[in-house]
Amino acid sequence: MDAATPQAHQTADTHSHLVCPQEMDWQKTRFPGCEAKTLLFDRKTGLMTALMRFAPGTVLPDHEHVNIEQTYVLEGSLVDKEGPAQGIAAKAGEFIWREAGSRHVAWCPEGGLILAIFQVPNKFFEADGRVVDAAGADWDEAWGHTK
Repeated sequence: MDAATPQAHQTADTHSHLVCPQEMDWQKTRFPGCEAKTLLFDRKTGLMTALMRFAPGTVLPDHEHVNIEQTYVLEGSLVDKEGPAQGIAAKAGEFIWREAGSRHVAWCPEGGLILAIFQVPNKFFEADGRVVDAAGADWDEAWGHTK
């Protein structure tokens, strides 16, 4: 499993793994205004936990949560800009989770910092009809095995 886990902080290779986000750099994503620190990523199953930071006005385009997605808002807010739950807003100190198959456009009007947990990477729907993951890779090729 991937994460910025300093070797000196591990108690055992197959047991507990201490991750120190304060020692990690923010990584740009392909979405303007969105940066991430990946705390846990299992390339085989797609399980991922990440701190995500959004500049004010950042929009995450049309995407589907393939399995349950969990979000705890640490700062700012995360708003459903489009979709069945349009207008629902999770604010600092609140937790929101989405059922498998839920689809929406997310927005951080004032910016935000969230802890996000994904069982499988999201599907993003491109204007040209492609379905990709957050890195821009073809979703079926990269994650189809997780179905």
